[in-house]
Amino acid sequence: MVAFDVMAGAIQPMTGYRERVIDDELDELLADLGAVSLEGPKGIGKTATAERRGKTIVRLDDPTVVEVIQAQPDRLVAGTPPIVIDEWQRFPSSWDLVRRAVDADSSAGRFILTGSATPIQTPTHSGAGRIVPIRMRPLSLPERGVETPTVSLAEMLDGGAPIAGTTAVGLEDYVAEIVAGGFPGMRHRSPRARRAAVDGYLERIIDTDLPELGVGIRSPRTLRRWLAAYAAATATTTSYDKIRDAATPAEDDKPAKTTTIGYRNALERIWVLDPVPAWSPSPNHLSRLKASPKHNLADPALAARLVDADERTLLAGHGPDLLPYDGTFLGQLFESLAALSIRVFAQASEASVTHYRDRNGRHEIDFIVGRNHREILGIEVKLSATVNDRDVRHLLWLREQPGAVVVDMVIVTTGSHAYRRADGVAVVPLALLGP
Repeated sequence: MVAFDVMAGAIQPMTGYRERVIDDELDELLADLGAVSLEGPKGIGKTATAERRGKTIVRLDDPTVVEVIQAQPDRLVAGTPPIVIDEWQRFPSSWDLVRRAVDADSSAGRFILTGSATPIQTPTHSGAGRIVPIRMRPLSLPERGVETPTVSLAEMLDGGAPIAGTTAVGLEDYVAEIVAGGFPGMRHRSPRARRAAVDGYLERIIDTDLPELGVGIRSPRTLRRWLAAYAAATATTTSYDKIRDAATPAEDDKPAKTTTIGYRNALERIWVLDPVPAWSPSPNHLSRLKASPKHNLADPALAARLVDADERTLLAGHGPDLLPYDGTFLGQLFESLAALSIRVFAQASEASVTHYRDRNGRHEIDFIVGRNHREILGIEVKLSATVNDRDVRHLLWLREQPGAVVVDMVIVTTGSHAYRRADGVAVVPLALLGP
């Protein structure tokens, strides 16, 4: 398979591609749909995944290509399918051009769009049913080659999954993966080069990506500090007012709430923020539900860098002073690392990922994975190699609640063995969990 620039005709062999969980989903959908759109933050491999399937490649991050398309828009949808339109948001009219092309010819597998932002002025809902969005995230642990999984999330959703396996992956390895991140182009660099690459990534978001979307950033410094405070709140439901106060602790003239909400909305539109929504059971038998999302960045490596955390400081138990937190900051980042893998696996099973926390905080479940409102898989994450009865109390409570069928219960750990406890709770090292 080779990729080429439809304008320049340059041949570029594609080598070193690592199989992704999303590959099967993408192939299944392309077999029946005229167009799909791969969506996610920059640098996670959307282009490489799309180009493996493309026969015609249109790269809209090249200003020359955009200039030619603007002069003759029909060129965008001309060529041998599948036609890959890379970074489609740089020419927002491409969405409607593809939609009309699919309306005229709905043959399967005609277009793959990739995008790292949603333009404000583009009504993407107008492509509903013709251009199907597919969310793509950074590399999960199995996609990084960390370990061969032995426990399937899909089988746990079906009930009665075998729980077994042993791994040599330990705490230091998980910390290394948190810092290395799941961006394919960054993770294998030297530590110093990787830090510089992540810094450049974050600076580009503030200085280029958001302004290109028409988002006015009056104070890049304040936005950077807000991002650091948000990173410190990883895997918590800290209020946005507290995040704002933490970002500007010594300033009387704090940014308006509308300003910080604007930050949040813009960063979600470029998929840099990836919060875990609250579980909304139906029927609403859990009346004391607290509906705040859990804060989460696209990759815990971004959170670690934003607060200047590295392997040494994390293993020493140090964390940012921006916000108070329970436990350790490493525990929060480990949960975020688990969230990344669990969401990749759940998507493959057409399942949603949410969290549960009641208003008084007496009961909390880190992740609720389910294909519908009734049949759910409860997952708790623990930064420990061992599990005791206290650790499983929330999962056992959930199992006893009326109105929801708990198909399985899991504690994700840093341990070495996967096994099932006598009370039915599965104990699974994160490295052994797979799709």
